[in-house]
Amino acid sequence: MPGRTKASPCPPGCGGVVPRAGSCPGFLSRAYSFHVSADGQMQPVPFPSDALVGAGIPRHARQLHTLAHGEVVCAVTISGSTQHVYTGGKGCVKVWDVGQPGAKTPVAQLDCLNRDNYIRSCKLLPDGRSLIVGGEASTLSIWDLAAPTPRIKAELTSSAPACYALAVSPDAKVCFSCCSDGNIVVWDLQNQTMVRQFQGHTDGASCIDISDYGTRLWTGGLDNTVRCWDLREGRQLQQHDFSSQIFSLGHCPNQDWLAVGMESSNVEILHVRKPEKYQLHLHESCVLSLKFASCGRWFVSTGKDNLLNAWRTPYGASIFQSKESSSVLSCDISRNNKYIVTGSGDKKATVYEVVY
Repeated sequence: MPGRTKASPCPPGCGGVVPRAGSCPGFLSRAYSFHVSADGQMQPVPFPSDALVGAGIPRHARQLHTLAHGEVVCAVTISGSTQHVYTGGKGCVKVWDVGQPGAKTPVAQLDCLNRDNYIRSCKLLPDGRSLIVGGEASTLSIWDLAAPTPRIKAELTSSAPACYALAVSPDAKVCFSCCSDGNIVVWDLQNQTMVRQFQGHTDGASCIDISDYGTRLWTGGLDNTVRCWDLREGRQLQQHDFSSQIFSLGHCPNQDWLAVGMESSNVEILHVRKPEKYQLHLHESCVLSLKFASCGRWFVSTGKDNLLNAWRTPYGASIFQSKESSSVLSCDISRNNKYIVTGSGDKKATVYEVVY
């Protein structure tokens, strides 16, 4: 991603090639999924016979639309109801109507930051009527999408020079921002005030997800740690240490698994209540984004190796793989699990239809 500094989640020289190793359905011949026991023993995973079949498991993904944003697309989100996609690049978020076939031009442009500063995250509130945008600036902007023309309805300013990731609570009352100084800022969206900061990461906080019905927060950092925070008590509950910077993570919506995307190219799936994990070796460079389907049965990850990978929860059988023309920096899955959208270093976003 352009404009990176040392303390930014994807340094230009990031990622090393990891050889593929382990057991494999379909198109791959070498093992790539490993179970790691509590004592650190790694064994290739024998996938169950229903790994790639059954209700809610995709067969493949078909490219539907190319959205020519015009700048590197560092952030994407897709609405559940109105079939709009939001792509964040340099200075602005562009809005696209993907409900109709044919060539795409933006239906709106939200000018959020200075022209040379990248949007790093954009999140819709659950009702789809507001969008929160953060990036290479100390201020988050909240946009009213229900207005005749989208407009800023609030701004939230912290002391950190940049926001790398955002999350919104299920009840839409609170927003969380991962800051370049390592702090996690908790914002009251009704009063537009900062209510708390979680401090612990010693380098930038790069990624975030919410679990347990909005009571726990998971964050990953450039300090090689993943941390879990209790939102009711306001304290850190867990810390997991790795040998690589953390660029992406996601918590399974209905199981106790946390997927973590590494600068080292691995994806690790941690059980959050016992010392058990899986390690997946299919990416060949750093894993830049990750997202679970709302059903929890599968998730996707994207990388600097131009790949979009879809995986079975939790053991990581490869469901499908799509090769794009440049680094895939961001991704999202629609709430009904029918569409995937990716943002690319090739200055475009791609919308896929998930085929079952």
